[in-house]
Amino acid sequence: MIAETGLDTVTVSRTAARAGMSVGLVQHYFRAKDDMLLHAFQEVSTEVADRVAEIVRAAPAHRRTIADVLLDALSEHLPIDEPRRAEFRVVRAFAGRALDSPALAEVDARTAEATHAEIARAVRNGTECGEVEPDADADTAATRIASVTEGLATRVYRGGTGVADHARAALRAELATVFTGRCRQYDR
Repeated sequence: MIAETGLDTVTVSRTAARAGMSVGLVQHYFRAKDDMLLHAFQEVSTEVADRVAEIVRAAPAHRRTIADVLLDALSEHLPIDEPRRAEFRVVRAFAGRALDSPALAEVDARTAEATHAEIARAVRNGTECGEVEPDADADTAATRIASVTEGLATRVYRGGTGVADHARAALRAELATVFTGRCRQYDR
């Protein structure tokens, strides 16, 4: 419902009607609107995380570079098709609501930090295999890459799916400033 009509139109009673259940039953699971929003955010986050995990899991079998895997993983955060546009809208609604809710802000911050940590880990792995220069600061690189990804996601959402190819090219260019070497893992 958030993705279709926006956060302001979501209420407990409308959610109950949409789900075909009583308001009391919805309130049994979600005491407040923020609880429903948190649940929606967690569902979206899990779906994205599952897709990213599958990309990472399949990478060694296809002998892909860390930069290529990271490009595909980060692209899962770009609203390049209707399902991802819906996910983006839920995430943005959650982030907006988190500005006024300390509990939601904490979840939002933890989620952003987890993304940052995964990118930093990819940069450190890139350093180990030779794709990243040894003196590269993984946290600085992760901050840049995460910021570019988030900005590109907003740009794609505003510009529609026609902007998606440019967004991936921009993300690829940003990754190329960090992943400048060649992976030694597949040279054996």
